Amino acid sequence: MASSKGRIFSLDMLRGVFVATIFFFDVPPDKTYPILAHAPWEGFTLAEFGFPLFAFIMGVSMAISLSRRNPPLKKLLKRVAIIFALGIFLGTLPYIFSLIFVESFTAKNFFDSAIVHGRLFGIFQRLALTYLFAVLLIREIKNDIGIFIAAFILLALSSAGYHIYAPENPFAIEHNISRAVDHIFPGVNHIFLPTHDPEGLYGSIAGTSSVLFGYIAGKILIDNANLRDRIFFMVAVGVVLLISGGVWSFGDIISKNLWTTPYALINAGVDFIWLAAFMKIFDVPFRMKKIYQLLIAFGRNPLFFFFANCVVVLFLFILPVGDTNAYFWLYRHTTAGIISTEFGTMLFCILWTILWFPVAEIFHRFNIVIKI
Repeated sequence: MASSKGRIFSLDMLRGVFVATIFFFDVPPDKTYPILAHAPWEGFTLAEFGFPLFAFIMGVSMAISLSRRNPPLKKLLKRVAIIFALGIFLGTLPYIFSLIFVESFTAKNFFDSAIVHGRLFGIFQRLALTYLFAVLLIREIKNDIGIFIAAFILLALSSAGYHIYAPENPFAIEHNISRAVDHIFPGVNHIFLPTHDPEGLYGSIAGTSSVLFGYIAGKILIDNANLRDRIFFMVAVGVVLLISGGVWSFGDIISKNLWTTPYALINAGVDFIWLAAFMKIFDVPFRMKKIYQLLIAFGRNPLFFFFANCVVVLFLFILPVGDTNAYFWLYRHTTAGIISTEFGTMLFCILWTILWFPVAEIFHRFNIVIKI
């Protein structure tokens, strides 16, 4: 496989695409085209590919790292704790910025917002939990077929929970098992919305399967078979998962908010095929063009760029500028209203993504890799 200092280009490119999608889809400043916006409750758009892709990538990386060494559980738990703590920090950061930059925001407001009603779960916390659950299962099962079966068992258990809890309407926004779990733990004061938390505890069951599928993909990626056979097997598994997700969608909705079984299966199927395509393109000798280099620079530091984007966006959202905040001020004075609201929003998201490329260039030139 094409590599440099132990790097696998296809995996770095997949990570780089994930980072670019986060930059593009994360926070559109205004109404955008429906295909580019998150589905409000159920359905599938291009924006739904980002988060599950990173869970999948975590599994791929796990397969590679565990093939080289078997770190003690204490070290793995430390990484889980760091990622979870980063998520808590991000959840608190808007209130820290508000305390600094917003005159009307007091210490009492901070205590009420960050402590009394502070959100416990979030994207980083979901990644930490699914990583933890997946690595514990992998260390216990130690068999690729068993791990693949375990992923489907988790999905079946997740799906069954919805149907057992509310057989008449399993996925109603006002009455489902994920919402019920959220209201028990961490409690209604500590979830994203009063109705549900899209990164709540129950969704971590199916979310863990996404990491396990990534682990299986990672085992295929580093297998000793020739590249053509590995690509074929990767595509075959992806097609099976896509078909499984399509069939399962007749009984369950496709929902990012609940991380339902068909949502997990369809995403995993697409991710297998993405990785197979990148293996075909990049895991052979090739001349790296600038765009490849910059995406690979993103891919070598996915958690860092993910975290950095969150921090910058939160800062701009809180920083007051006139009658609005810095983020919307930038939008108003750049692409707002060009051709249409949707086009102007899309163009702003493209420019926001491009603005990160100079940072990627610095990381590439100095070979900077930040491990979290």
